[in-house]
Amino acid sequence: MDEELRTLSWDQAVELGSPYPYVLAVTLDDKGKPNVIGLGWWTFASWEPPQVAIAVGRERYSHRCLEHCGEFVLCFPSAEQEEAAWFCGRKSGRNHDKFAETGLEAVPAHVVGPPLIEGSTVAYECRVVDRMEGGDHTLFLADVLAIHGTPEKSRHLYSIHYRKLVSLDHRDFLPRE
Repeated sequence: MDEELRTLSWDQAVELGSPYPYVLAVTLDDKGKPNVIGLGWWTFASWEPPQVAIAVGRERYSHRCLEHCGEFVLCFPSAEQEEAAWFCGRKSGRNHDKFAETGLEAVPAHVVGPPLIEGSTVAYECRVVDRMEGGDHTLFLADVLAIHGTPEKSRHLYSIHYRKLVSLDHRDFLPRE
């Protein structure tokens, strides 16, 4: 079978590369109100020190919140939070109180100002240490200061080209003992 690589559009390549782990980033606005954004563009950036990076469009309300606050909590929503997580990725915090409208429960963080989301499979408390402008997004590099999780909620969400979310259990991909 001789399949040839073909030239793809950006949109086709992003779709073909799906699914991507879907996360919620919680930050604070200039009045101290929590705001949640759904993201597919995030990555681990360093093992030592532990760092993550998130890419946020410069025109987004969450971008302004990140610039103001300089901290965020990166939460992996559990399968049970799918509807709320999708809402957070589709609506702007300029016009919506996402915690109030989705029923997500904010829990005080241990180190940073923005809250954790109760029931997340994993939550990283992060402080921005650098930023890089890239096209229409800013990449926020952050130190991971604390980590929390709900190990019994092992199914978290993945984005299929920002058209829908699916849940997968990471344990299904571990070697059998």
